[in-house]
Amino acid sequence: VVFFFFKQKTAYEILSGLVGSEMCIRDRYQRRVHGIYFYMGISRDSRHKRRATGGRMPIHKKKRKYEMARQPSMTKMGSKMIKLVRGRGGNLKYRALRIDFGNYCWGSEKIARKAKILDVVYNASNNELVRTKTIVKNCIVQIDATPFRAWYTKQYNKKLGKAIKEEPKTDAAKVEGPKKQSRHVVKKIAARDSFIDPNLEEQFNTGRLLACVSSRPGQVGRADGYILEGKELEFYMKKMEK
Repeated sequence: VVFFFFKQKTAYEILSGLVGSEMCIRDRYQRRVHGIYFYMGISRDSRHKRRATGGRMPIHKKKRKYEMARQPSMTKMGSKMIKLVRGRGGNLKYRALRIDFGNYCWGSEKIARKAKILDVVYNASNNELVRTKTIVKNCIVQIDATPFRAWYTKQYNKKLGKAIKEEPKTDAAKVEGPKKQSRHVVKKIAARDSFIDPNLEEQFNTGRLLACVSSRPGQVGRADGYILEGKELEFYMKKMEK
């Protein structure tokens, strides 16, 4: 009988062998002392930084618990998945790991509707976040135009976008017929100003609207925002053409 004895690796030896996405502690400073790797935590302090002139700051105190930072949530598109994180004082943060819906506001019409997020198309900070479809605050996304088109049709009695082929009506629908409106309601709808931005109206033809995420998915667990209009829409359309 032959016995084999294997020495169990220590935590430091295991960590030194991890690379890339395998590391559970990412973006941390690594220092080797006498063959042992030490991994320092993420901190939000500025004592370790230099002055604007290039001089080094005197470190007069150690790290503090309240200066501790955490890993970014890197929220992806997908079925809703929220993780609770306990913060200072027992407060909770709602870390969205995956999310696919949000409440989006149509500013000029003063309404908001729940819409599905279809794609991430632009991010001013990093193109890698666009490639990986990561949802962060101020990223530009494409959302489904259906709820806003339905509201516009009901509000102004006008159809937005390309004409959709109507399905053959059933016997019940034929009996009901078109919805009747009083003369007062017809007059009230006709008096409403139905001006819409030409660039935005063109997007209704594709069924996708450009919107900006104004909430913080990694902090509040929501991806809410507003539809782009006017000068802001023109600005981002030029950016995405490049």
